[in-house]
Amino acid sequence: MAVDTTSTFIPDIAEIVEEAYERAGLELRSGYDMRTARRSLNFLLLEWQNKGLNLWTVEEASSADADAPAPINLEKGKATYNIADDTIGLLDVIIRTNWGNATTQNDFLMSRISEPTYATIPNKLNQGQPLQYYFNRKQIQAYNSATPTTQYSTITVWPVPDQDSKYRIYYWRVARIPSIGNTASNTTAVPDRFLPAMVAGLAYQIATKRPEAAQRIPMLKQQYDEIFREAAEEDRVKTSARFVPGVSYYS
Repeated sequence: MAVDTTSTFIPDIAEIVEEAYERAGLELRSGYDMRTARRSLNFLLLEWQNKGLNLWTVEEASSADADAPAPINLEKGKATYNIADDTIGLLDVIIRTNWGNATTQNDFLMSRISEPTYATIPNKLNQGQPLQYYFNRKQIQAYNSATPTTQYSTITVWPVPDQDSKYRIYYWRVARIPSIGNTASNTTAVPDRFLPAMVAGLAYQIATKRPEAAQRIPMLKQQYDEIFREAAEEDRVKTSARFVPGVSYYS
């Protein structure tokens, strides 16, 4: 008997929605059923961003947005810069000096400080090579006009750069999970190891919307929590850990 050795099972959005409805004891019948399921999927992905670090969303920031380019070229005397769109959080931030020069280029890890710590720095205009940064996470997209506007998250460095064209910031970020589109035949931007959790979570969300599935809600919630926990525990960096004392200061 032949054995299938391929690993090609990647369900599209329609299949994910259909499976979720079946688990909720329901049938996917109308266009509205698909529409409300897509909306629930998008809320589910937003929820996942609050559950912890999802490794597939970690990336080195790269942006051609003129208002929030990445990497960031620092300017003399300028302390605050916009962070790339759809950034949920920052993991590592480095400052590179003399970039592009194979002989003199150097990377230095910057220290993250809180708003109260930044507020207590006596001289915020002191210039030099930036050593620390304060991340102000406030990205909001406003759609109250014909043209959407974005209020970017920002990074404020200290000391303030003392030269132009010498310092460049590179950063690794947690990016927002892409939304579910309107095409049912598309697949999601979620790795296959999290698809069982997506189906379980959607089944639970659908059941909360339909009175006839109310008796299944406790079971579906328990299944969703267990499956997501298993996926989240597996989705981790499998490297050795080394602990060193952290020493930071400012003058």
